[in-house]
Amino acid sequence: MEEAKLKNIKDQINELTEQYYNIKFAKKPFEAGVNNVPVSGKVFDAEELKYIIDSSLDGWFTTGRFNKAFEKDLAKFIGCRRVITVNSGSSANLLAFATLTSEELGERAIKPGDEIISVAVSFPTTLNPAISFGCIPVFVDIDIPTYNINVELIEAAITPKTKAIIVAHTLGNPFNIEAIQHIAKKHKLWIIEDCCDALGATFNGKHVGTFGDISTLSFYPAHHITMGEGGAVFTNHTKLVTLIESIRDWGRDCWCETGCDNTCGKRFEWQLGGLPLGYDHKYIYSRIGYNLKITDMQAALGLAQLHKLPKFVEQRRENYSKLYNGLKKFQDKIILPEPTPNSEPSWFGFLITLKEEAGVDRNTIIKILSDAKIDTRLLFAGDIRKQPYFEKVNYRVSGDLPNSSIVLYNTFWIGVTPMIGDEMIAHVVKTFDSIFS
Repeated sequence: MEEAKLKNIKDQINELTEQYYNIKFAKKPFEAGVNNVPVSGKVFDAEELKYIIDSSLDGWFTTGRFNKAFEKDLAKFIGCRRVITVNSGSSANLLAFATLTSEELGERAIKPGDEIISVAVSFPTTLNPAISFGCIPVFVDIDIPTYNINVELIEAAITPKTKAIIVAHTLGNPFNIEAIQHIAKKHKLWIIEDCCDALGATFNGKHVGTFGDISTLSFYPAHHITMGEGGAVFTNHTKLVTLIESIRDWGRDCWCETGCDNTCGKRFEWQLGGLPLGYDHKYIYSRIGYNLKITDMQAALGLAQLHKLPKFVEQRRENYSKLYNGLKKFQDKIILPEPTPNSEPSWFGFLITLKEEAGVDRNTIIKILSDAKIDTRLLFAGDIRKQPYFEKVNYRVSGDLPNSSIVLYNTFWIGVTPMIGDEMIAHVVKTFDSIFS
């Protein structure tokens, strides 16, 4: 009787939620020069709101059943053994790197003073964990027009101190991960794949993130799917899963899921460290850790979004193709982004680099686009060595970084988000017509 009553109330709530969404978030027709053409943003409908409300009605506000379903379904989509959610993509990178410093990894454990190969054209929190742990970033240049690490330059950067390669798939365009795999295996290096902008991208038919030792995702509203805030670490290595989960959950030795007790069957029979025999296993900490978990309401939102992910990826690819076809007539003035060979990107943005022949500088173009209500972004930190905080960072450069310098001064990107329709793309192309006419 009570269950039927609760179901009836939930049905009413869902019906009202649908009505609320249709009024509150009603789509308005696009008007060129009046409405913005976004670079990114959340795409959702009433279904996401229903999932969040359903989670809230459980009265279980920390990680729970929705998170368990999300981790399982995302792992199946990617084709990996285990997904562990965290509260942001930056936390995912922190957790991934912290895991590789664990003493359980023996001689391969990353230690202060070790070198980490990456690129200067980066997002800060891809590199910040390595810096925070006292490691030295070693930069090699990127390739244009893929904007990814130039794999031919990596081996020259390797020294006896090198322990890992940490790189992001730039704006959803995979880097040549198989070439990096070969180098890493030869020199016994860890690979961290930052996939925060690349969910759904593939290389040789396999999802990015399944090649490296540990990989990371972000679910910030700008990304392919959103939890509002949130991220994930994923891996195929069982040993690393244990370390990741421990460090995410305060560094505790206990492996009980949230809300569970005595999974090991001997909660009060352990003796670890200098603690007395029988000290509660739920309060034994074997590693330096954090609390990086998400709420179940975030997971509920993510689960609803995950059901739409294939369509989102398809729309991003279509928008990339339409922009490419619309702007290729200006290739004497601009460099358009190209997929890495053997890859199928899940485009996060559409990168444009000005040639000398453009006859206009980046700031001028961005101002014209902004006046036309077309949003733009730069390629994150540009050359991160030029950022104010990096003045005090100890780093090394292998070779020269001419393409990184080009990005710093001449590159920007526009959106391919599913929020963008054909009328918006036509407006973008028309605006470039006016710039280069």
